[in-house]
Amino acid sequence: MTQIDFYTGAPDRLLIACRLCAKAVQQGLRTIVHVPDTDLAERLDKLLWTFMSTSFVPHCRVGDKLAEVTPVVVNNQPGLSGAGNFDVLLNLDGVVPPEIGQFRRVVEVVDEAEENKLLGRKRYRIYQGQGYDIRHHRLGGS
Repeated sequence: MTQIDFYTGAPDRLLIACRLCAKAVQQGLRTIVHVPDTDLAERLDKLLWTFMSTSFVPHCRVGDKLAEVTPVVVNNQPGLSGAGNFDVLLNLDGVVPPEIGQFRRVVEVVDEAEENKLLGRKRYRIYQGQGYDIRHHRLGGS
């Protein structure tokens, strides 16, 4: 069954997402990062190139001709049905994608913004109601 991990209290959820992507690459896990819009996709794309001073996370956008061989793919398209074969879904959207069962692991990153905390709690209850095993990781913050 899919393992769900919630990282809450993130001081900067995009930076945490980048770190989690880097860790997944080190572990040889293909990761798709689902974001709600083009603006967030562009911000994440830039950060994946620059957040480490000595390296970067190899990535591209969904639909790119290299998406099938790139370890991290950023998706801002609705749904994940045509996304390809990935081990990890890193969900930065406010809703639970219906295709979560196709992943070994789903990662949710929730920052301290009140709206994001409310949406995160809602997603947590959805996963819990569907019987998923949920691990919670509390990061810095209040």
